[in-house]
Amino acid sequence: MTVSKPNLSRMAPWLLFLLGLLARVWLFGEVPGGLNQDEAFAGYEAWSLLHGGMDTAGYHFPVYLTAWGSGMNALESYLMIPFIALFGLKPWVIRLPQLVVALLSLWCVYLLGRRLWGERAGLICLLLAALCPWHVLLSRWGLESNLAPGFLLFALYFFLRGLDDARWYPLSALFYGLSLYAYATIWPFVPLILLIESTAALLWKKLRFDWWMLLSGVILALLAAPLLLFLAVNMGYMAEIHTPFFSVPKLLYFRSGEMSLQAIPENLQNLLHILVTQSDGLPWNTAGKFGLLYPITLPFSLLGLVICLSKSQKKPENVLVFANLLAALLLGLLIKVNVNRVNILFFPLILLAARGLDWLCGRWKPLLGAVLAVYLLFFSFFEAYYFTDYRRTMDYNFGEGLEEALAAVPDDGSIVHISDTVKYPRVLFYTQTPTERFRESVIYKHYPAAYLDAVSFDRWRFGIEAQYLDSSSVYILSPWDDSTIFREAGFSLTRYGIYTVAEMP
Repeated sequence: MTVSKPNLSRMAPWLLFLLGLLARVWLFGEVPGGLNQDEAFAGYEAWSLLHGGMDTAGYHFPVYLTAWGSGMNALESYLMIPFIALFGLKPWVIRLPQLVVALLSLWCVYLLGRRLWGERAGLICLLLAALCPWHVLLSRWGLESNLAPGFLLFALYFFLRGLDDARWYPLSALFYGLSLYAYATIWPFVPLILLIESTAALLWKKLRFDWWMLLSGVILALLAAPLLLFLAVNMGYMAEIHTPFFSVPKLLYFRSGEMSLQAIPENLQNLLHILVTQSDGLPWNTAGKFGLLYPITLPFSLLGLVICLSKSQKKPENVLVFANLLAALLLGLLIKVNVNRVNILFFPLILLAARGLDWLCGRWKPLLGAVLAVYLLFFSFFEAYYFTDYRRTMDYNFGEGLEEALAAVPDDGSIVHISDTVKYPRVLFYTQTPTERFRESVIYKHYPAAYLDAVSFDRWRFGIEAQYLDSSSVYILSPWDDSTIFREAGFSLTRYGIYTVAEMP
């Protein structure tokens, strides 16, 4: 039985999406092993809000989490709540919001590319995104700021749809508004994107002031208002707000001075380094030699940029992609970034690379098959690396085995000393310590501070003084702690992942 060309064309996006899906769900929750400290904190805050309506700082449903002292974006924690209610507080559960948004963004980038430049361009967009190392990595763990690229992509798509049918504008406003709760760093740049897009639509005479536009404005205003209150509170213009339904907290440290015009030359050098090397040196952001988009992709992005600029009069919708690219580049110039801090840059680069490849394939049709083959080859090597060498690297970085080590501690109330390489939110997460008990018992090294580091809470003590061993206590050692002294003192040692539990027999 042969498959006709039209049928194959209809199957192509589903096959590419399935490939992307498998790359993101295979061993989901196990790779990467352990938990990043930020995703652990976001998950524990979600659990606290679910069971008591308050975060660890005692605020009822805050618009921004106090978390470490200098704050944490709240959207991902709120999205975690229904999953935790259904399945409990587990690593794979708190990673579900990121996975869902990532999978939806794969389909969205296909629809966006297709609407901008045609079916072939849409397929290439989907191919590049589905096989992209940067996107695979962010899909599989729950860093809260990594929701921002997906939400901005959804907002862009619905704005594009709104140019032809104003009923889509409210959805665009909804996602632009929600993106503000995904990542605070983009707050100044979302209005810039909206200004460029709205001005362009007005010039094209596709922006109509009707009830749909009014509804869009109301949605955006309602979503932005709590964060404007948050800025007013933390800049000292008003007192913090406490209600049973939501709170606007005053952070212990407000990061308001991160943007700098004087630092543009240094920031430009840093941004170019990330783009050229496709790495920021952080293993949870970059997949080694495979980089972010594979080394061959950036030239296609530059080609796509040139093509779009040259055809911007014939295809004015290109301006919408430029708006997002410009916002991301300005972010990288005004703030010293790493990959996750400039994460809104990569979907525009994927879109432009697809445009460049689509233009080349239109001039030499056999190139499309060659492009597919090359990217599948890169992807196969990347996947082999991800589930072997990269997995072992991340086991160390995300502390694989801590959950089992904590579970092995006797439930007899004895004091437990933990290596100070283990950050306290991971212990909160795995032990599910009641929030009130934590708040009543926690002692910080420095308070107030931009980065709160706990000395102790409940029965847990952070830091091991090997010269003062207590035979009645239990110790959890990291790979960087010397276990020899415990063995010589008669402690029994049991290994769990990268951790060792030392206790008297």
